[in-house]
Amino acid sequence: MIAHSATAALLATTALLSGCGDDAPSSTSMPSGSAAMPTATSSSTPGAEPAVVDTVATGLAVPWGLDFLPDGRAIVTERDTARVLAITPPADSGEGGEVVEVGRVPETAAQGEAGLLGVAVSPDFETDHLLYFYVCTSDDNQVVRATLEGDELGPTEPILTGIPNGYIHDGGRLEFGPDGYLYVTTGETGEDQLARDRDGYAGKILRITPDGDPAPGNPFDDEVWSWGHRNVQGLAFDGDGRLWASEFGSDTFDELNLIEAGDDYGWPVIEGVGGDPSYHDPQLTWPTDQASPSGLAYLDGELWMAALRGERLWRIPVDGASASEPTAYFEGDFGRLRTVAVAPDGRLWLTTSNLDGRGEPVDGDDRILIVEP
Repeated sequence: MIAHSATAALLATTALLSGCGDDAPSSTSMPSGSAAMPTATSSSTPGAEPAVVDTVATGLAVPWGLDFLPDGRAIVTERDTARVLAITPPADSGEGGEVVEVGRVPETAAQGEAGLLGVAVSPDFETDHLLYFYVCTSDDNQVVRATLEGDELGPTEPILTGIPNGYIHDGGRLEFGPDGYLYVTTGETGEDQLARDRDGYAGKILRITPDGDPAPGNPFDDEVWSWGHRNVQGLAFDGDGRLWASEFGSDTFDELNLIEAGDDYGWPVIEGVGGDPSYHDPQLTWPTDQASPSGLAYLDGELWMAALRGERLWRIPVDGASASEPTAYFEGDFGRLRTVAVAPDGRLWLTTSNLDGRGEPVDGDDRILIVEP
């Protein structure tokens, strides 16, 4: 078990250089309390390797959120520009997809890791035309929604406000569950003890209705679904409706967690596996130089997890409520990988994040790749 003392706040320099989930210090040692946990390897599986088969778009600026419309187009957010893009899948001719700016989210106040983050398409989009966004403003973080009519984004309407914001660790992933409710990840903004405040929004996974109210059946009769998180940036539901989350660690371990309603995931008391029944232990852990996990997607019995600092895509088999034997692909081939999503055709869309201030961009960055799993 790794114990951490409480801190009122992290100094900005320390957060950027060492404490930030995007670039946490590496560690190759494993605490004794974590010895039983499966850990990631960098091996590949002969005869079953995924391949990058196409490029959807190039020249993007920190693409962050990604979801698909019923007509097959993708909605993509850019963190720093606040642009909302509609991207048509590439044609069989090999030409890239058409990229159209449909609007901007004007409330966005981009700084550090903050900006326009996650997006989720309404499950009833064909009738309500609604898109949901997680946006960092100058005052707080908010969930807002807006209609998309053709190629035009309407004005935004806030449905959940007052989420603490920060230069780092703003969470930001949105995902509609099979129950029709919206799941929202928040970070602890670099102030560890906010994750221990059960009544606050920071360091949590929230579950709300499409109108922003606490969803029926929530464990505490408020918006909170789970708590004690540092900075969850990936959510995925498996084929049986279980919720999985990828989470930044600090000095030692990043995590993949199976989320249970009302459970406490231990931050900052525990990083990685602690074995204390008061806290929900992760399913898998990684040394921070191999992951800094962001996006998460589920397809045909496997989770796919994009790694920022680790610059690789992890494939993780899932058997019921257990995850095991992760395998890494594309190590260093495309730089920092931010978001992975399952497209309507069953392939994966994978975004790079080399223009986010921590990468080493090359010509064409940032880009969206198509992966044949």
